Parts: sequence; C-alpha cells; structure tokens
Amino acid sequence: MATFLYKLGRLAFRRRHFVALIWVALLTLAGVGAASAPPAGSTSFSIPGTEAQKAFDLLEQRFPGMSADGATARVVFKAPAGEKMTDKLNKATVEKTVKELGGGSEVVSVADPYAGHAVSKNGEIAYASVKYRVSGMELKASSKNSLKEAAQQARDAGLSVEVGGDALTATPETGSSEVIGIVIAAVVLVITFGSLLAAGFPLLTALIGVGIGVSTITALASALDLGTTTSTLASMIGLAVGIDYALFIVSRYRAELAEGREREEAAGRAVGTAGSAVVFAGLTVVIALVGLSVVNIPMLTKMGIAAAGTVAIAVLIALTLIPALLGYAGRKVKPAGQKSKLLGGGRTPKKPGRPNMGTRWASFVVRRPVAVLLLGVIGLGAAAVPAASLELGLPDDGSQPTSTTQRRAYDLLSEGFGPGFNGPLMVVVDAKGSHDPKAAFTKVGDEIKGLKDVVTVTPAVANKAGDTATITVVPGSKPSSRTTEDLVHTIRDKGADVAKETDSKILVTGSTAMNIDVSQKLNDALLPYLALVVGLAFLLLIVVFRSILVPLKAALGFLLSVTAALGAVVAVFQWGWLSGLFNVSETGPVMSMMPIFMVGVVFGLAMDYEVFLVTRMREAYVHGEKPTQAVVTGFRHGARVVTAAAIIMMAVFSGFIGSSESMIKMIGFGLAIAVFFDAFIVRMAIVPAVLALLGKRAWWLPKWLDRALPNVDVEGEGLRSQSSADGKDADPDGERELVRA
Repeated sequence: MATFLYKLGRLAFRRRHFVALIWVALLTLAGVGAASAPPAGSTSFSIPGTEAQKAFDLLEQRFPGMSADGATARVVFKAPAGEKMTDKLNKATVEKTVKELGGGSEVVSVADPYAGHAVSKNGEIAYASVKYRVSGMELKASSKNSLKEAAQQARDAGLSVEVGGDALTATPETGSSEVIGIVIAAVVLVITFGSLLAAGFPLLTALIGVGIGVSTITALASALDLGTTTSTLASMIGLAVGIDYALFIVSRYRAELAEGREREEAAGRAVGTAGSAVVFAGLTVVIALVGLSVVNIPMLTKMGIAAAGTVAIAVLIALTLIPALLGYAGRKVKPAGQKSKLLGGGRTPKKPGRPNMGTRWASFVVRRPVAVLLLGVIGLGAAAVPAASLELGLPDDGSQPTSTTQRRAYDLLSEGFGPGFNGPLMVVVDAKGSHDPKAAFTKVGDEIKGLKDVVTVTPAVANKAGDTATITVVPGSKPSSRTTEDLVHTIRDKGADVAKETDSKILVTGSTAMNIDVSQKLNDALLPYLALVVGLAFLLLIVVFRSILVPLKAALGFLLSVTAALGAVVAVFQWGWLSGLFNVSETGPVMSMMPIFMVGVVFGLAMDYEVFLVTRMREAYVHGEKPTQAVVTGFRHGARVVTAAAIIMMAVFSGFIGSSESMIKMIGFGLAIAVFFDAFIVRMAIVPAVLALLGKRAWWLPKWLDRALPNVDVEGEGLRSQSSADGKDADPDGERELVRA
C-alpha cells in the first residue's frame, strides 16, 4: 500500500499539469451535467414495512385521487376580542378565503369551517383544511404563495390568521452555516501551517471535491429520484473529510521537508504514509455511510450512498491533486516549523528546541496514565447519564419557534380544540374480506370511542366500492407525547381483536402514526447498525494496526464519546438545560434520526483521528522506539494536525446551531459536541493513557492471524527500500511501473 501510494504521489508531483487537467475536466463535466439535468423534485418518502406506510399504500389503491400522502394546510382564523367567528362579517371573510384557497391547480379539496363544524365551542377560533395532490416538499412555489396571500388578505380584513401543516415546508437553508465553517477553517489552517498558500490547498481541494460530488448528485437526481435534500449530507461530510485528508497530507509533506528531503521525495513519502492513513480512514467513513442502508429507509439509504461517493472523491483528490498542487507551489510551501514572511517567518524563535504542545501533553499523560484515564472515563460517563432517559420522536409544528406561523397555528388549534387536534390519527378499515363491511366499520368506531385519551371519533367514510373506510380519531394529548404513542399501540392491539371478529384488517396511519413508526424503526435498527459499522471497522483496523487491543480500544472509545454526546443532546433539547444559551424554544423528544445519524457521521470522523494519530505511533514503534516514546512521537507529529482538524469540524457543525429549524439546530449541536468529546477527550487523553498502560501488549497480534492478514504497510516500512536517507530516488523506474500498471 505505502509503496504504491509513494509512487502515485511522486507521479502526481511530476505530472502535475496532467493531474490538474483531469480534475478540472471532471469538475467541468459534473457542472455541465448538473446545469443541463432536469430539475429534481423531492424524493418520495416511504417507510417500507411499517403499518402507517401499508395504510397509505392501501388508501392509494382503494381511494384513487385521495392523495393520502399529499400536503395539508390548516388555515386557522381567530376573531378579534369580543367577536365570534360566526359573526356575519367574519363569516363572509372566511368564506371568501376558502373560495380563493380552492383555486389552485394542486389543490384537491378545501373544507369550509362552517359546513364541517370546524368552529370552536366558544366561537372564537375556526379553521379551513386544504388538501394538496403532492407532498409539501414537491409543492410548487405558486401554490405556497397563493396560500400565504389568501391568509394575508384575511388578516387585512381584521382576523388573526395563521397557517399550519406541512404545505409550507421548506428545504432548510445551510449556505451561511457552511460559509462560517469555511472561514473558521481558513483561520485555523493558516495558524496551523503558518502559510496562506499551504492553508489554501486543503480548502481548495475540499471545495473541488464537494463541487464534483454535489454536481454529480444534482445531475443524477431526477433519474435516480435523489431529491433536493440528498446533497445536504454529502456537502457537509465531503467538506469535513476533504479538509481533513488534505490537511493530513500537507502536514506530513512539511514534516518530510523538515527532515531534509527533496520536494518530490517528500511528496511521495507524504502520500505513501499519511496517504495510507487517509485511505483507511476514508474506508471507515464509507462503511459508516453505506451502512445506513440497514435502516431500510430509502431516503436515508440514498443520502448515505451519495455522501459515501463524495468521501471517495475526497480521498482520490487528497492522493493526487494535493501532491500536484505542492509541485506547483515549489519552495513557497515551507518545512514544518517555518512560517511564510507574511506571517512572521524568518524570526528567531524565543525558545529554540522547546518541545511542542503535543509532546509536552503526551509526556504528561504517559507519566500519569491512570489518573488521566479515570478522569476521562468518569467525565464522559457523567455526560452520558442523561442518555438513559432518551425519548425519540419526530418534530412537528409544536417544536417550531414561536415566531413562525406554523407554531402559532398549532397553539391556536390547541387553544380552540385541544392539544390532540394537531395530531389526528387515521384508522383505515379494510373490510374487503368481510361479509358485512358496514357492521365492521361501526364495530371499529365503537371500540375506539371507549378507549382512554380519545376525544373525538368521526363516523366512518367508505370508498365507492364500500369495502374500505377511514375513521378520524382525535387524541386528548399532543402528537409528540408518550400518551398519544400509547394510544396508537392500543388502537392497533384492539384492532387485531376486532379484525378477527369482523374478518377485516385495521391499520392506523396519519402523520402522527407515521412519526411513531419511523421512530420505532430507527430505534430497532440502531443496534444492528452499530454492530455492522463497528464490526467492519474493527476488522479493518486490525489490518491497519496489526493489533487486537488497539482497534478494540478505538471502538470502545467511540461508543463512550457518542453516548456522552447523546447525553448532552438529551440534557439540552429534552430536559432544557442551557436551552436559553442555545435558543431552544421548545423541549421535547429527541429527533428519531439523531442517534443513528450521529453514529454514522461521528464514527467516520473519529476513526479519521484515530487512524492518523495512532499510525504515527505505530510507525515510530515499528521503527524501533519504545512503546511510551512512540506515543510521545505520535503526538509530536500528529497532535497539532488532529487538533486543527477537530476545531475545523466543530466550527462547521456549530454553524448549524444558529438555525431556526429545531432539527438542524439539534444535529449541529450533537455533531459539534460529539467531535469535541471524541477528539479532545478520547483520542487526546484516553487513547495515549491506555497505550501507555498496555505497553508492548498494545501491539500484540496472534502469530497465526499475523500470517493470515495482508501486509498493507501503512507505516511505510517498505519505503526504506525505495529511497535513500538523503531523499534521492532509489527507484527511478517506479513512475514507469505505475504508469504501465
């Protein structure tokens, strides 16, 4: 591995014009493809295997044109103080608004509040329900604008009007967050390298990689039904690992220059050593992202595979374009320890020969490994305690900021009709096999009326064939509550008994039931996903480190950091600790995708830091250093780079905390705190402490397994035969061999 990558690095350095031309051509081709591709709609959101999805599919068959999964809007009206919605003038305003709402091409139906008994008992609040043919993400801008304009006209007439439902759903804007992350990344890179040029390479290559990846996704979006949200994860992860991987190789290149090697030789060795770490770190990220397919949610699977493709591009760019750019830069990229003149280069250091911060910290840890280990584990354990109270759910309008019209509509409906009115359940009765369908419909309705926490049960509405009916059930509790979840399970349990008596099938669906099913599906998939991802990465790291205990320690450390991060998320977003600091306006269940999403993303980044940091230790150990000294050497060369990479990732993710969307805010906070825990407590404290305690045993591998495993040579031992100590090429035919290969 190291020898092949060494030759690849030297080839890219020498043939830099050719390499740069290839990547520019790929970026241009992807850009042209994206520009000429038909616009993509939203990817179809389906949850195979869940009862709610089965009910949606059944409704599509039995109620053609009903658009069971289409967008809905509730236009909520409130009369001025001292007036009623039944007053003549207010009623005329509402009826005019209802007429305007029904004029859109995507509108299926509009329910008149007065005909449908949608006026509160005190007469102060009323609502009109609007049903659309397509989902909220697919709804045209013209339909959304018509909805907003109709509501505004009613406001102008003197009513308080708010709009709830998913019809106003918008794709979250993350561009400003990414810009903030890039700016902070640039500052950190300049400080790390002491050179504007060297700092610019990781940013440039990361942006090129993300540009190719996202443009390719856009070009294929319509053909593969990737949707408008698929590129979000790809751009976030692609930017993160793209900067990391380039940072690792440029840092190693400068270290090789500091040891006196010629620039071409330094580029080859940087790609051969740090590049090997990049390849295996990239593989762990790809495993984590592709592993999202085990959840069996098509949208999540597509997002994972698209992001994995962007990561693969980032790896290839780091291995080829970075050495090519280093070839263009020439002597403008200084050896490690030197700064450019613009940033103070050429000055005499105040304390020449003083060990760097990484060396001093590692020396402290190996002297007191037990104390550092206990402090790190106890600290993360304490942070993980709230995770035991984790409650999962999906956000609804009740979790929106109070400044949004969706949240205000939610509150008005709760005020006028009760909290459960915001999350009605739809019970589908399939009586096709029943000898008396009408009796089956009545039986189901009567059984549901007798259940606890049921406020309203509407009469069954049958299809034209008379073999299927829908019954709307209004719970007494809000949609995201545990009580409503229990009610859904109770209806399903009761339905199973009634189904046997009436020869029918009972299914519970609707947005609330769908959210409950999605949360359960994600919760059930978490352990298999963890086992798959951690298991495959464990096997991969055995090959990389040729050790059993080092990969085991890496996996256990990751589990500790991600559990602590989940604990922090629960404390802030579920319990409300420090909610004012993070502008969390409404506490409640943690988003159901959060744990599995955090595991996938953070695991990949954690293994990046593990591989890069520990391979330098392994390299020093293989080259003859004692185990504790190898730990110090690894930190001397790698701590600064890993610290910079972690700060950059935290900056990128923290930018999302300022989002008004509670889901985006939660993801940003969770990923940022997880990177902090894993990089600075697990990798920087627990890892060196454990390795210091284990000594030579850390690198133990059974002889039979050592013989069976392929020798990938991540440490670059084979490079000693490829070049002499003075940096001259001892293998002049290497480039020609690589070209022929």
